[in-house]
Amino acid sequence: MHPRRHARVKPSGLVSRQAKIITDPRAPVIVCTLIDYSPGGACVDLGGQVKIPDRFELLHVNTKKRCRIAWKRGTRVGVVF
Repeated sequence: MHPRRHARVKPSGLVSRQAKIITDPRAPVIVCTLIDYSPGGACVDLGGQVKIPDRFELLHVNTKKRCRIAWKRGTRVGVVF
C-alpha cells in the first residue's frame, strides 16, 4: 500500500453527506453518500449494486469534480479527482 498524499476528512457538522454522480448529461443522476474526502479524492457509498463508468462527475453541495475510480469494495467506491 502506498501512503496517502492528503489526509481524508469525514464530513461533519452542517456539511451535507449527500452527493450525486453524473455519468452522462442525458442519463439520470445517481444519488450516493459521501463517506470521506480529501483534496485529491473521496470515498462514496452507492447504497446498492449500481454500475458506474470508470470516469464521471461527482456533485457535492455546489462543487462538481471530474473523477476516476481508484478502487471498489462492495457498495463503496474510491475516486480520485
